[in-house]
Amino acid sequence: MMIILVALAMSCNQNMSLQTYFVDHQEQPDFVSLDIPTSILDIDETTLTEDQKQAYESINKLNMLAYRFDEGKSETEDYKKELSQVQTLLKDKKYSELMRGGNSTDGKFVFKYLEKNGSIDEFILFGNANDKGFAIVRILGSNMNAKKIMDLASAMENADFSDSQISQFTDFFK
Repeated sequence: MMIILVALAMSCNQNMSLQTYFVDHQEQPDFVSLDIPTSILDIDETTLTEDQKQAYESINKLNMLAYRFDEGKSETEDYKKELSQVQTLLKDKKYSELMRGGNSTDGKFVFKYLEKNGSIDEFILFGNANDKGFAIVRILGSNMNAKKIMDLASAMENADFSDSQISQFTDFFK
């Protein structure tokens, strides 16, 4: 029994991963977390191009985690610690960068992906707004295509999510 326990303990990866970060922080008081299957997005597929439709069908779900300031508050030591931890996780060489933008006054964003066996199975959108906090969106799927996902994202810019839980995240990035 002891040998099995030692083997299990040694086989577990002790390094923090983005997935572990999500699990560890989803119930924390300063965080907001959502797991959304694509079926909840209620997108009218008849308005999508063929590439956008393929991108939409390649996505399984979205995981979202945000650290949001309370109204009237600003950066705290906890926020700085959490922000630094996420930035360190995203520096891992396993993530490839697609784009980045923003500025030091308003905030910054980075769009990365994780490729396994020549197939993209995860996109990560990380953004921080100096007056709001930060948010991480993991787009999980199989055989996703970066160009098609970007086309789908541009088609969704004008979508109305006001009645859904996702509105708190779309509002964050505005």
